[in-house]
Amino acid sequence: MNLPTMKPIVQISLDLTNIDEALETAAMAIRAGVDWLEAGTPLILAEGLHGVRALRKAFPNVPIVADLKTMDGGYLEAEMMAKAGATHVVVMARAHEETIKVVVQAGRDHGVKVMGDNLGCPDMVAGAKWLEDLGCDYVIHHIGYDERRGIAAAGKRMPSPLDQLREVVNAVRVPVQAVGGLSLEQAIQCPQYGAPLVVLGAPLTIDADSFKTAGGDLESSLRLICEAVHSQEVK
Repeated sequence: MNLPTMKPIVQISLDLTNIDEALETAAMAIRAGVDWLEAGTPLILAEGLHGVRALRKAFPNVPIVADLKTMDGGYLEAEMMAKAGATHVVVMARAHEETIKVVVQAGRDHGVKVMGDNLGCPDMVAGAKWLEDLGCDYVIHHIGYDERRGIAAAGKRMPSPLDQLREVVNAVRVPVQAVGGLSLEQAIQCPQYGAPLVVLGAPLTIDADSFKTAGGDLESSLRLICEAVHSQEVK
């Protein structure tokens, strides 16, 4: 079972493609009560270390997740992001065992936490346990963007992280985060499954097709979401 004393955390995924919009969205999110910022993969691809450095400069005391999705060259990638100001880095379960090990070592050497992502694992529960056994500090239980869209386009039921979330939570001792096509209501419910790390991103707060900040009064909505998540006890 998950760590019983960990309070729910709200993380916003900045899946944007330029620094200015990422900083604007991040500032709004922090005002609304978001706890962690994520330099999403699109932002890292577009802006690289500059994006992470900009977030760190603007928000010196806020945890920053660098969603690297590392598959190889793990130590250097983790080291570079740590020096740029990231507090968390992401490595994939489908990477070689040695890659996961060296990312974990880099985390220890440079003071960053490692999040292991089970996207694409044939057995998602076993993948989560594998990541924990190799030293990851967190598990991301992840149903991918392309996978969801492809299955839906074929007229089949879209898979959800909630399908196996309870099993993943029960298989590991580290905190779990569920990612991939969750509705707003489902994301808020994650602590009830024992997963304390709630991610808000595409398509909740980012337009999933254009990767632009979603319209409407997002700050007010985020504030309500944060209040709903923070008021819960992790089950």
